[in-house]
Amino acid sequence: MFGKKTENQQVSSMKNTNSLLHNSLVQGSKLEGSVESDNDFRIDGNFKGKLNCTARVIIGPTGDFDGEINCDNAIIEGKFNGTLNINQVLEVREGAVIEGDVSTNKLVVQSGSIFDVKCTMGEKPSSGLIKAKSDPVLSELENGRVD
Repeated sequence: MFGKKTENQQVSSMKNTNSLLHNSLVQGSKLEGSVESDNDFRIDGNFKGKLNCTARVIIGPTGDFDGEINCDNAIIEGKFNGTLNINQVLEVREGAVIEGDVSTNKLVVQSGSIFDVKCTMGEKPSSGLIKAKSDPVLSELENGRVD
């Protein structure tokens, strides 16, 4: 009960602390290159390159990103040009300008934004045609029984 913490308890404690950490590129800063992060990453300056993030990426109103982003979730308020791969939700807020290729599971686009992209949405099927199990119309089409 009052003994030493085990290694698993220490790792669990570190993970909880890391969820409160985030990275930030402030307005007026420029970054060029490749970055990997396990924590949220906020961009209010200029970033040119590649960002791999296992958490959320936020491009603020003054942020400008040119390159490739791979992340779990993203909120875009500034400018983005390039390839954007989101595992979960992409939120495009008013004033955002996004150009390039986007792949996301879910998408929220507010009015007043520019979303000029080739967009792929949803989870990728392993192969073949996507069909709903309980869709009677699709079932009848497959069996050739359409009135």
